[in-house]
Amino acid sequence: MDQKILALATEKTADRLQEFLQTMKEDDLTALLQNQAVKGRTAGAFLRAIFKGSPCSETAGALRRLKIYTSCIQLVESGDLQKEVASEIIGLLMLEAHNFPRSLLVELANEFVAAIKEGNLMNGKSLELLPIILTALVTEKENLVCGKDELSGEECKKQLINTLCSGRWDQQYVVQLTSMFKDVPLTAEEVEFVMEKVLKMFSKLSLQEVPPLVYQLLVLSSKGNRKKVLEGIIAFFNELDKQHNEEQSGNEILDLVPMPSGELRHVEGTVILHIVFAIKLDGELGRELLKHLKAGQQGDFSNNICPFSIALLLSITRIQRFEEQVFDLLKTSIVKSFKDLQLLQGSKFLQNLVPHRSCVSSMILEVVKNSVHSWDHVTQGLVELGFILMDSYGPKTVFDGKTIETSSGLCRTPKQHACKLGADILLETFKIHEVIRQEILEQVLNRVVTRVSSPISHFLDLLSNIIMYSPLVLQSCSSKVTETFDYLSFLPLQTVQGLLKAVQPLLKVSMSMRDSLILVLRKAMFASRLDARKSAVAGFLLLLKNFKVLGSLASSQCSQSIGVSQVHVDVHSRYSSVANETFCLELLDSLRRCLSQQADVRLMLYEGFYDVLRRNSQLASSIMYTLLSQLKQFYEPQPEVLPPLKLEACILTQGDQISLQEPLDHLLCCIQHCLAWYKNRVIPLQQEEEEEEDEGFYRDLDDMLESITNRMNKSELEDFELDKSADFSQSTDTGIKNNICAFLLMGICEVLIEYNFSISNFSKSKFEEVLSLFTCYKKLSDILNEKAGKGKTKTTNKAHDSFLSMNFVSDLLTALFRDSTQSHEDSLSVLRSSNEFMHYAVSVALQKVQQLKKTGHVSGPGGQNPEKIFQNLCNITRVLLWRYTSIPTSVEESGKKEKGKGISLLCLEGLQETFSAVQQFYQPKMPLFLQALDAPNNEEEEVEVNVTERAAFQIRQFQRSLLNLLSNQEEDWSSREAFLLVSVLSSLSKLLEPSSPQFVQMLSWTLKICKENSQEDASFCKGLMNLLFSLHVLCKSPVTLLRDLSQDIHGQLGDIDEDVEVEKTNHFAMVNLKTAAPTVCLLVLSQAEKVLEEVEWLIIKLKGQVSQETTSEEASSQATPTNHFIEKAIIMQLGTLLTFFHELVQTALPSGSCVDTLLKNLCKMYTILTALVRYYLQVYRSTRGIPKIMEKLVKLSGSHLTPLCYSFISYVQNKKTKSLKHSGGKRKEKTAAVATAVARVLRETKTIPNLIFAIEQYEKFLIHLSKRSKVNLMQHMKLSTSRDFKIRGSILDMVLREDEEGEEDTASEHEEQNKQPAKKKREK
Repeated sequence: MDQKILALATEKTADRLQEFLQTMKEDDLTALLQNQAVKGRTAGAFLRAIFKGSPCSETAGALRRLKIYTSCIQLVESGDLQKEVASEIIGLLMLEAHNFPRSLLVELANEFVAAIKEGNLMNGKSLELLPIILTALVTEKENLVCGKDELSGEECKKQLINTLCSGRWDQQYVVQLTSMFKDVPLTAEEVEFVMEKVLKMFSKLSLQEVPPLVYQLLVLSSKGNRKKVLEGIIAFFNELDKQHNEEQSGNEILDLVPMPSGELRHVEGTVILHIVFAIKLDGELGRELLKHLKAGQQGDFSNNICPFSIALLLSITRIQRFEEQVFDLLKTSIVKSFKDLQLLQGSKFLQNLVPHRSCVSSMILEVVKNSVHSWDHVTQGLVELGFILMDSYGPKTVFDGKTIETSSGLCRTPKQHACKLGADILLETFKIHEVIRQEILEQVLNRVVTRVSSPISHFLDLLSNIIMYSPLVLQSCSSKVTETFDYLSFLPLQTVQGLLKAVQPLLKVSMSMRDSLILVLRKAMFASRLDARKSAVAGFLLLLKNFKVLGSLASSQCSQSIGVSQVHVDVHSRYSSVANETFCLELLDSLRRCLSQQADVRLMLYEGFYDVLRRNSQLASSIMYTLLSQLKQFYEPQPEVLPPLKLEACILTQGDQISLQEPLDHLLCCIQHCLAWYKNRVIPLQQEEEEEEDEGFYRDLDDMLESITNRMNKSELEDFELDKSADFSQSTDTGIKNNICAFLLMGICEVLIEYNFSISNFSKSKFEEVLSLFTCYKKLSDILNEKAGKGKTKTTNKAHDSFLSMNFVSDLLTALFRDSTQSHEDSLSVLRSSNEFMHYAVSVALQKVQQLKKTGHVSGPGGQNPEKIFQNLCNITRVLLWRYTSIPTSVEESGKKEKGKGISLLCLEGLQETFSAVQQFYQPKMPLFLQALDAPNNEEEEVEVNVTERAAFQIRQFQRSLLNLLSNQEEDWSSREAFLLVSVLSSLSKLLEPSSPQFVQMLSWTLKICKENSQEDASFCKGLMNLLFSLHVLCKSPVTLLRDLSQDIHGQLGDIDEDVEVEKTNHFAMVNLKTAAPTVCLLVLSQAEKVLEEVEWLIIKLKGQVSQETTSEEASSQATPTNHFIEKAIIMQLGTLLTFFHELVQTALPSGSCVDTLLKNLCKMYTILTALVRYYLQVYRSTRGIPKIMEKLVKLSGSHLTPLCYSFISYVQNKKTKSLKHSGGKRKEKTAAVATAVARVLRETKTIPNLIFAIEQYEKFLIHLSKRSKVNLMQHMKLSTSRDFKIRGSILDMVLREDEEGEEDTASEHEEQNKQPAKKKREK
């Protein structure tokens, strides 16, 4: 029968074929078709024959076709057919679909939809036919019966798609169904409907099925709605990441796709590649992504910016047209994130309103961690981002060309945090990705070499961390490091020191690198540049410190530990202990040549020898003999000759130039420290061996120092030709020479003081010698200060770093103030009897702490060791604290305060500096520090320290001191002490936990002091008010405080209308006539500005959330309660601030900074009010309306602020006129006064037009909001005539006449000509 059909199909006409097919039953026909298809012989020909004999023009033929279509679809879905046969059948069905009657097409499409919804599809092959059917429906112009309704083809297609998308999809056909829609013509609404359905299906698929679905979805996005697709993909993977992190942390998770970490990351990587590929083909998709993520910056960015979206952005940087935009977006997001965090941490008001937000930095570091899973497309972007952050936000050069170093673990500003993040990204990427290591190292070294003028400490820290991670890994990059050594001679000394310190672990594992460095350093030793020679000294000293001679220390005690597995490098050239000793002696020989060079080079050598000796003790003999021979050149060997040192030999005269040749004070300092270390550490170990050869040099040095001490005490200043009659002026050769000698002598005295105290063993005679040496030092110091005071310049009076070591200062203070041992009493009384010596000891301690704060380290032994510095800080603070609290300034004998500051006040200054330094550099060690203040060092450290309780205990002591000071008589008031006490309290209060009762007590105490004490001391008032505000903002917003203070200021200064008498409120006694303006006024305005910034930040956040919200009522209603709460808080803040400004604009403020700042703040206030009105314009819905509280705020601004602003403007302009008249009264004498007055007036009046513009903008948007809300918000706004800016002729004539009269009084034409250009310049 099938053969007959095929035969009939070959005839020219189809009449007989039609007749034959009509005689057959449909079931028989489908059975024949099935048989043909399964056998796979002539299924295509048989199907064509059936279609030929079933014309669509006849009803029977059309119905037969429908039956055949249905049968073919079932056949294809059964899976019994060969792939080629199935494809041929589907191809034929697709070709014939356009000939189908449209009504039957609707029926066929419905069958398809039903099959999909019921899950009857077996392999989804037949889905290729559905787009053809739907497309055919769209082309139909006439109405079709679709269900019970008559619809057009387009509407019918829409209904079918809606039915399809609202039904259940079998997860195995999701990809095919999505792919199918790309061939269907869809409207924007239909595209959105389809995409919503597909995005909902994400969570129901296995992870491996997601990437192909994403690919199909991206293809589909070319029809529109790209934003929806990107939002959905990012949200899905963001949710997956959150679940995965919760799973990792052991929390219960939602019953969703279980996922192994590796699999999830690989899937994310594949999806990112698909998106990047799609963006390359469709630039609009990339623009939508950037637009979407930029919008998320304003609101809660954690919905948009997440590890997945960051990885996606970094991958897009490989597309050149998006590279710059992406990095700008990431930079701004990172800095904004840190700024937001800083704002939140500093304000309890914001913390209560806004939940803690995740930081972008943690997300980026998570991306680095995830990139280990073959995310090669992300790593290049990560490296670039890291360097961009470090380049953009690294340390900047300050005015004097230096940068202040802070501890690497403590970042302060958002920009410093961003720079630290850049370094973390690069370090972690370096650890994970071997491929990128060479590039990272090269880029770091390039920046170290090329950035000579800008600070590069952050790059050196990164380089050090990279090398410390694994020196062996960098063996492959050693050529790049060696190449960098060639530039050492041309780099600044600080850079060379940092670079050599960073690469030091490499030198231990690569002898070839070490040899290259030595060659470069030897060349540099004889370079013409002084800095190059100093760099050579620094390099040699570093090598000496780190290449230990056998016997110095066990090899495991190297400063930079290197694992045993790394020691196999350069085995063939490993050195014996003899070879290493030879190497070190060669280096020492090179360094000896420096002793004939400039003072700066020698000084570096002397400062470095102590560390070399301490780290490489076997070199002691060589170093000590070198120092001994150097000292002998300037030492007078005859014991009876005075003075004992040849200071003349230390000075070099070259023509007109006189300079220091030998820093003898540093040489003696080096000898003293090396000798002390040698006697304490080495000699005890050698006593058993009795090596006499090593004892010679230290005995010689001891004898020499002893002889110098004795003869110095016998010498008078006349012996050095440095008495009061000597010339110390900087303009003569003799004066310069005497200055150099005086400073040398002072340094030598300090070195000898430390030496003699150290060896004294509390001998009374030794302490007398110490005091005698100090007397010499003091005389010189007084002479220099006196001479410098008389001279025109004070160059010689600048602070001179003390030669006393910090450790010695700590011991000296402890002995002077805390040593109560009976046997020491008699000898210590010698030193204690000299108030000047004790004053000197405390002042040196203060100087050391100030040096630490400024540079990050101190001079002298252990000055670079953070642990030793911290220990000394603890000891010094403990002694100073005891001295200040035991003997307050009020009980100190008046005779002891005759010159300069008393000891107690100096102790207080020292305490202020130490508390500040510890917080700056040792924040993590704060518990140990506070514990050390209460107990000696030997107390067990295991005790858990409650920082808040310990800090509160110290605070109470200083509170008592301040109360005692406040209760003193006015003549006993010490402004400096009060200011320092407040500074100390401010530092300590930062250690209190804001939620603790101790913090509340501190706040209430400060509030009480401000309310009850009326001191007319501006600095004390400023410090105390700052402390009050800093505490208050951590509990609640300070707006009510500001309102009360503004009323007090108004009461003290009076009203702008002289006829109005203001009632004095007296909330705070601290606000009086002396402190109200400018001190308190500027403080409250500064705080008001901070509050306005917080409010502005909240409004921007609300606007961002509104723009992110979907149009659905559900989404809007969910966000409403939180937003209502924030809106109310904003309006309450602005309302209170409005009353604050209401008081200040009525206050008769003095001209100057107060008026200027108030006008700027008012301008800001109106700008923020405008922003709030615009927000309500954005979110206004007729159902919601404007909150009543907002209407009240608008009413308050109209009645209590705007009219008064115009009055204040008139007041300022009147004062300006009077000021100019007053200044111009006597032009002969007051040219400068006129210029100053004009400058001040111009500065103040410049802000007036800005303020009026801000008011008008506010009123303009109020009108818009009134129209939209049908509420008359303008009823309380009154227009003022101040905005006219009219030129009044009568006043102008009067001013011009006055000017002419003034000019007639001018002494001469010459003076007039001199004045005129200056006047023009001001007007310009």
